[in-house]
Amino acid sequence: MSPRRIYLDNAATSWPKPEAVYKAVERYQREIGAAAGRGSYAEALEAGQFVDRARAGVARLIGAGDPRRIVFTNSGTDGLNLAIHGWLEPGDRVVTTAAEHNSVLRPLSELERRQGVRVKRIACDAAGRVDPDDLRKEMSPETKLVAVVHASNVTGAIQPLAEIGRIAHEYGATLLVDAAQSLGHLPISVDELSIDLLAAPGHKGLLGPLGTGIVYFRPGIESRLKSFRQGGTGTRSEEHWQPESLPDKYEAGNLNVPGLAGLAAAIEFLESRGVSSIRQHESFLTDRFLGGLRQIPGVYVFGPAQAADRVGVVSLRIDGYDPQEVAAVLDATYRIQVRSGLHCAPLLHKALGTADGGGTVRFSFGAFTSEDDVDASLAAIAGIAASAAAPISGKSSVKPTS
Repeated sequence: MSPRRIYLDNAATSWPKPEAVYKAVERYQREIGAAAGRGSYAEALEAGQFVDRARAGVARLIGAGDPRRIVFTNSGTDGLNLAIHGWLEPGDRVVTTAAEHNSVLRPLSELERRQGVRVKRIACDAAGRVDPDDLRKEMSPETKLVAVVHASNVTGAIQPLAEIGRIAHEYGATLLVDAAQSLGHLPISVDELSIDLLAAPGHKGLLGPLGTGIVYFRPGIESRLKSFRQGGTGTRSEEHWQPESLPDKYEAGNLNVPGLAGLAAAIEFLESRGVSSIRQHESFLTDRFLGGLRQIPGVYVFGPAQAADRVGVVSLRIDGYDPQEVAAVLDATYRIQVRSGLHCAPLLHKALGTADGGGTVRFSFGAFTSEDDVDASLAAIAGIAASAAAPISGKSSVKPTS
């Protein structure tokens, strides 16, 4: 009998989903099937109710108040592009960090190249954390945007977001937060953290289907942030221009209603279980995993030493092995599924010293990860590390960062 599947790639997409998510998507596909906001018959109205439930659920989760401040996108990447391209003009100044995902790095690089947007990328430490003092040194009255990831998808490091927000606003800049690895994993209040724009996927910590994403808009932002997609909204159809009101200004075309039906169910699951409870569960597993890794010779761990300072994302290297080889052995021999490589965060891997060595092996936990999953992973890592007497790719030069 083959080993059971142990899925530890939740930083890429969460799996499994709550049972209610599967049921909601199937019910929509089999029984509803209509577009939202495009008809007055019963099924079209019910499709609209799925969207309304999802929008209201996200608003409750982050303390946004008015659900209309939540705009749906195709993904977290789509949401970050909406915010970055919609907010910045040629010549604007942006401060961001070396810890960012390509979903922030690449749109900014594109604007830097094509429109002369000035981008300053501040360094992070060996654990992937940004020092607010470094941010302050790079701020100026000309800075229009500060773009920062809330939690690293490589080291799991949680950034000091409240302090970053205070500094950004002190200089009159807008704070854009990439919450791909934090929303659903950490309690978030957009007011307490001084967040102006927040983008996140629906399929990671929110436990919804792929093809869903959200952007939160602080009141007033929408009057200055351009829409870069125009089309039908089901409202004000007599006008030639995109509506200026939220959420229609940024939701041209049909929404992914089956995905949002699943997202609505997922958020209701999160609310019933409690994000704080999920955070506690994932922190316990991360602490257990980090403690076990410290006992295995030849394993080097990146990121904060304490689970309290990170989300449930742990990157490592095993002395004598290429990260891709480790991931392949974990899947083929132990049925443990992880992610290897640069994780779309090349500047952070450069800072960690892992960019030229194939990156790291990343384990990422979720709401449904168990202690048995963690213990099985530790046993597998110990077995691989013990077999490195005859290394496949040469001795690793990576040094521990925690």
